[in-house]
Amino acid sequence: MLNFKLTNKKLHTALLISGSLFFAACGGNTSEGENSDLTGSIQIDGSSTVYPITEAVAEEFRTEAPNVKVTVGVSGTGGGMKKFTRGDIDIVDASRAMNADEQAAAQGNDISFEQLSVAYDGLTVVVHPENDWVKDITVAELKKIWEPGAQGTITRWNQVRPEWPDQELHLYGAGVESGTYDYFTEAIVGKSHSSRGDYTASEDDNVLVQGVSTDPYALGFFGYAYYEENKGKLKAIPVNDEDDSNGTGAILPSLETVKDGSYTPLSRPLFIYVNSKAVARPEVVEFVNFYLDNAGELSQEVGYIPLPEEEYNKQKQKFQKFATGVGASANNQQ
Repeated sequence: MLNFKLTNKKLHTALLISGSLFFAACGGNTSEGENSDLTGSIQIDGSSTVYPITEAVAEEFRTEAPNVKVTVGVSGTGGGMKKFTRGDIDIVDASRAMNADEQAAAQGNDISFEQLSVAYDGLTVVVHPENDWVKDITVAELKKIWEPGAQGTITRWNQVRPEWPDQELHLYGAGVESGTYDYFTEAIVGKSHSSRGDYTASEDDNVLVQGVSTDPYALGFFGYAYYEENKGKLKAIPVNDEDDSNGTGAILPSLETVKDGSYTPLSRPLFIYVNSKAVARPEVVEFVNFYLDNAGELSQEVGYIPLPEEEYNKQKQKFQKFATGVGASANNQQ
């Protein structure tokens, strides 16, 4: 199963949090328009993978709190983290955990934060639907294709498996600012941010979908939701984790295989990070509570795999503890 590493830091006002925690404890979702008197703005940026979930939540929240402006950008996890650790945004969408350099940057700017898990994803390996030779692919073969030494060397399909055609191999994948790129390279190549460079790269998964769906000799990877949304013009490839001692063989990503952990090593948790200074604003507190109350349903609607209900409850408790600690810290400084 997937493990989560969560971080707690502090800052806020106790009075504000007591009201927001009462809201969370008394039932989660607000009725329509209940927060119509709430005002302010929330700035979010980061992962293109997490974007569909956050945008769906933001759209629903705009109905609940029409006077709160929620802006959701897409600059990749790395790009979003740069903004977040400078204090430019309130929340960052992340398809990987914050790394040590980013933590140091946040600390240097006196920014503390909370990491909250919101859904699961299965990175999906895809080819053109006319590709009739790839029935499955192993982790070792993916590494052979994507490792740095493959650049200029592994350029044809039959170099991966001899029975595959003697045709050019065209690669599409996440850009280097993307958390998807970091996760894929660590899981497949064995080192984060390490791969060949001669491939079509983009932080916009729709560009990758367009590329693979129009190229019979393409192979690409991106988040499961983008495959689900476009599965009529893409073919997902089962992945065989050769280190799997259970011998389950090649596995396709799905709600079931990602949730039960059998789709390895490309299953992963998705996160949002919340800036503690932003929690001093009631619109941010209400939004995060709303997010955690609705992430399960909305993540599934946009093609991702929801956490178990008990896990969402844990995330809500974490956020409440974070917010309370933030408020106590601020109160003690008064």
